[in-house]
Amino acid sequence: LLKRANLPRNMIENSMFEEEPDVVDLAKDSTFPALDPDEVAYEPRSSRLLVRGLGENDMDEDEEDCESSARLLGMSFMNRSSAHRSNSSPYTRQAPPRSCSRPSARTMVVCVLFLVIVASMTMVLYFLPGCTFTKTGCRKENKTTPIEPPFPWSQFRLPHSIRPLSYDLTLNPDLDNMNFTGSTVIKMVVLHNTKRIVLHSANLNISKATFKLDDGEASDVTVLEYKPRQQIALNFSEELKAGQYCVLTLDYSANLSHTYDGFYNSSYTDKDGNKRVLAATQFEPLSARKAFPCFDEPAFKATFLIKINRKPDYMTLSNMPKAKTTPLNNGLVQDEFEMTSVNMSTYLVAFIVGNFTPVSKNVSEILVSVYSVPEKKEHTDYALDAASKLLDFYNDFFEINFPLKKLDLIAIPDFLAGAMENWGLITFRETSLLVGKQSSPLEKQVVASVIAHELAHQWFGNLVTMSWWNDLWLNEGFATYMQYMSLQTVLPQLDIGNLFLAVRFRALDKDALNSSHAVSTAVNSPEQVEEMFDSVSYEKGASILLMLNASLSGDQQFRKGIIQYLKQFSGLNTDTNDLWNSLTQVSTQHQNVSEMMSSWTSQKGFPLVTVSRKGDQVTLTQEHFLLTSDNATHTSSLWNIPVTYVSDNCSLAPECRQLFTLKTKSGTFKVPESVKWLKLNYRNTGFYIVHYGDDGWAALRDALANDVSVLTHEDRASLIHNIFALSRLGRVSFRHVLNLLNYISNETETSPVTEALLQLNKIYQLLDKRQEYSLVARMKTYILHHFGSLMDKQTWEEQESVSKQELRSALLETACGLDDENCTQQAKALFKQYVDSNATSRIPGDLQQVVFNVAAQSAEDWPTLLNLYGHATYDAEKRKMLRGLASTQDARKIVWILKAGLKGNLIQTQELPLVISTVCKGFAGYLFAWDFIQENWDRLIEKFPVGSFAIQTIINSATSQFSTQAHLDQVQGFFSSLKERGSQMRSVQEALETIRLNKRWMEKNLRTLQKWL
Repeated sequence: LLKRANLPRNMIENSMFEEEPDVVDLAKDSTFPALDPDEVAYEPRSSRLLVRGLGENDMDEDEEDCESSARLLGMSFMNRSSAHRSNSSPYTRQAPPRSCSRPSARTMVVCVLFLVIVASMTMVLYFLPGCTFTKTGCRKENKTTPIEPPFPWSQFRLPHSIRPLSYDLTLNPDLDNMNFTGSTVIKMVVLHNTKRIVLHSANLNISKATFKLDDGEASDVTVLEYKPRQQIALNFSEELKAGQYCVLTLDYSANLSHTYDGFYNSSYTDKDGNKRVLAATQFEPLSARKAFPCFDEPAFKATFLIKINRKPDYMTLSNMPKAKTTPLNNGLVQDEFEMTSVNMSTYLVAFIVGNFTPVSKNVSEILVSVYSVPEKKEHTDYALDAASKLLDFYNDFFEINFPLKKLDLIAIPDFLAGAMENWGLITFRETSLLVGKQSSPLEKQVVASVIAHELAHQWFGNLVTMSWWNDLWLNEGFATYMQYMSLQTVLPQLDIGNLFLAVRFRALDKDALNSSHAVSTAVNSPEQVEEMFDSVSYEKGASILLMLNASLSGDQQFRKGIIQYLKQFSGLNTDTNDLWNSLTQVSTQHQNVSEMMSSWTSQKGFPLVTVSRKGDQVTLTQEHFLLTSDNATHTSSLWNIPVTYVSDNCSLAPECRQLFTLKTKSGTFKVPESVKWLKLNYRNTGFYIVHYGDDGWAALRDALANDVSVLTHEDRASLIHNIFALSRLGRVSFRHVLNLLNYISNETETSPVTEALLQLNKIYQLLDKRQEYSLVARMKTYILHHFGSLMDKQTWEEQESVSKQELRSALLETACGLDDENCTQQAKALFKQYVDSNATSRIPGDLQQVVFNVAAQSAEDWPTLLNLYGHATYDAEKRKMLRGLASTQDARKIVWILKAGLKGNLIQTQELPLVISTVCKGFAGYLFAWDFIQENWDRLIEKFPVGSFAIQTIINSATSQFSTQAHLDQVQGFFSSLKERGSQMRSVQEALETIRLNKRWMEKNLRTLQKWL
């Protein structure tokens, strides 16, 4: 999944009225089967026996409490629905034997009155909302435990006594009423003797369940449900024996999801203004269970046969090619897809119903197709070409051919993630797949990157899958690494190296926090699963793979190791050690890869390497680079660091690079005394930061002042990144930072300039939000002075080089953001030309953002830009317009755009995280955005799951520029009040830590800034 929102509905109506030979009638039998020896017996309060006949909404949580109140007055749970049951029900009350004499008339009258009173009270309690009476009325939640059967499983993860072999799914989506029915037939094998089957189901109303053991007859069974863990279960009176085969059939109905996960509905407006509806899926990580009952964990791989009933004017797609289409009696047609030719995890299943148009070509006997809505077909050619080249590359690189007959890539109008790697049917945001004929190389770079990432997943993630979400990095770190590595070979003109370098810097920034986590870390709740989709799993995972590849001796050793890993574990599930063992097996010098790499995956953070030198002896010392050291853990951590270095003797070519492995707290090596300076971490391929000491920094500073090109551009960027990080840590003063930056006016390469601008802009925004106006003015002068000549050299015409586009857009966005008059005038002129030509005169792709940002600051141009946004069809351009609109400093417009993003009509809700992060950058908007988040938190977590990447983005954007105690208290107070609605998220701890660090840095450096700017 390339980064990348639930919820409650009643579930199950089930058969419990017939006596079944294989199923314990839980309501009559209070003796339950013993749990497996290694499992804990547990009886959750909310275990549900779900009953056919109660009606869809008859058992919500309020009514459970009414049940409890009624039970206190002697009312039986089962009497409540007696009107719905046939007389043959085992729950019908039996009359007692008639051994009493006939009562007197008076006794009869008293009894009738008593019964009337009891009946009246029962009805009152039945229709009241669930509560307990208190002095102030009906407000206190009832805590009485209902007498309901215990759910037979107490853990977040499923038991491993049953393994699914195949699923046969039939789905009937109704796009008029936005709901669907389904039937799931699961064939299973028993691995260990057990008296229960536990699987997942969420928001599905199960109307019928049958079970068949080996060659026996199918019979109706009772299904239990435990909603908090989205689990359902079957209990058996006799043990299922290891080696037996069984079939579970479940019929169910549900609403199409109104969020971005599960089987969800979506709509868009076509070029004629008509609303078009479609239904699509997004199952990773935990949402296949919202479309069909299943064993929804990565290790439960099975085959899938999928049938979808549809209206004749729709089309359907799934993971496999269509096998046949059959007309049905009700005017619908049924599309049946081939059974998957591979075993798949449930999160990779996908199906789509709607109207899409393909472009296709054959690549190595695989039909590759790119689908879009019909009016955007002309934007699909680049994606088809890139996907075809990348598929050929991966087939060759991995020495394993893509195993399916077809590969579809589809752009979905309403999609939260960047893309999702469903096997054979990869889903994308439109901005991640569609580019116009005249798109800039920078826009093509975005699309090619996402395609390269998702195609890499077809091997890393789909063919070989992590056993559990704690090792998500095996999927995402590898796909991220391969996306950059493959594009350097397949599409070198996209110059992807600068982007990879920048994301490695950002991964270091995040991993320097005490609230970070190990690459491979325990995951025990849905929120923790969602939170694994972060920069540690993606970019840090990719960074340590780059470091490993750079440190292995022998040509192609890394490639041989991953081919060995893919072939050995094809179709299986793995953990991190399996990868290290595969790489160790092919090592030419018997390097123990596991010993080296486990220090990078099993503990959070990374090392700070400090260099000191006496004559010809160089001493390296390592420690945990940790921005927050109070109450911190793991401060004695050690890493196995492949330290690379170059010197003034030889510093540019790869053969200049020397390698020294630092495994202990400190180590030494020798260099000739004539060496003037050392630069460690050649081209920043290692995941660590280097401190050179005063003398070392001074020598590097002098070298750059004399000749910028004495180091590679990656090494210059890494010096800039490292010295800002050391300033944040408190190891160097901000004066050292400014001294190093004195060379920057001679810099011409993209990555050092963009890194310096990013770091300086962060400080500028912190000062701005603190209302340090005199310092803000001086910071502006400093930036324009040091980068002014480079800014003035930028042209406003088309530019072909990706690297030069990246440089130009960073420089001009900064210049116009600081109200540099030359910049703003040029941008206004380009926007006027664009509007006057009715949007036919083209703004170069890399300049669109700066032009739209400037337009949005004008009271006259903002409505014009909004109108253009409403009519734009090209998605990359439309997104830049939205970012421009959200950059306004007009308070009323800021409030309007935040509300519009939440409402989801004019601005799609999928774009709300982008809107919030853009608003937060501006002085006028950041407090509005923070208020908006607090007021609308419950609606936000309804749209985007707690812990998801969208929620992480929203929290980080809104809080990362606070630097005062008052804001720290406010943020802490708000999130602690949320309880289970988000207070425990890692991103909340990151936010609080970041505010404390901002506060500390400001208090330490404000005086220096006043003196040195």
